[in-house]
Amino acid sequence: MVFYHTSNVTEPAAFIYVGKDKVEKDIWFHVDNLSSAHIYLRLPPPHSPDQWKNIPEELLTDCAQLTKANSIEGNKKDNVTVIYTPWSNLLKKGSMATGQVGFKDHKLVRRVYVEKRENAIVNRLNKTKEKKYPDLRQEKADREKEERKKERIAAQEKKKQDAREAEEHAKIKYQKEHMYDELHNDDEIAQSSNQDRDPDFLDDFF
Repeated sequence: MVFYHTSNVTEPAAFIYVGKDKVEKDIWFHVDNLSSAHIYLRLPPPHSPDQWKNIPEELLTDCAQLTKANSIEGNKKDNVTVIYTPWSNLLKKGSMATGQVGFKDHKLVRRVYVEKRENAIVNRLNKTKEKKYPDLRQEKADREKEERKKERIAAQEKKKQDAREAEEHAKIKYQKEHMYDELHNDDEIAQSSNQDRDPDFLDDFF
């Protein structure tokens, strides 16, 4: 079971959810040093490795407020810190307790300070809340299929662009190599004309 929330503070909208529907591009949120639900943010495309470092402030606030609200202890406290990192940076070992995670690289963990619960934000997000029972395997296959399609299209566009650039480069090269051809032809014509004249042709002008 997965609870989905829609954040419309960005265009296109982003999805914040609680549950198991996580993929490598999702961002994990948790109240620091307190028990809380694991909240995930699914950023809208186009995706990039550093996209998570540039989450819009309003969307980051939505995620932090929802994370705080889903912590029994954190929801009652003011001045809490919410940490977040890419899901791919989470480290889970067999010796860890249920719900406990570590990090592969602590440098990839960021923090956002939450002074207090903002009911207007939490209520807005809760109004979009949907409970679903997704087929995670099929959704993953569909996402990967769509990603491959986008990659093929991008590769085709790059190939066309490279061909256009190569054609333009060849055109410029040809123009540079032959820019004096017409001038040389004019000189040859003038020289040929002089060679055909009588050696005494200038006498006509005296």
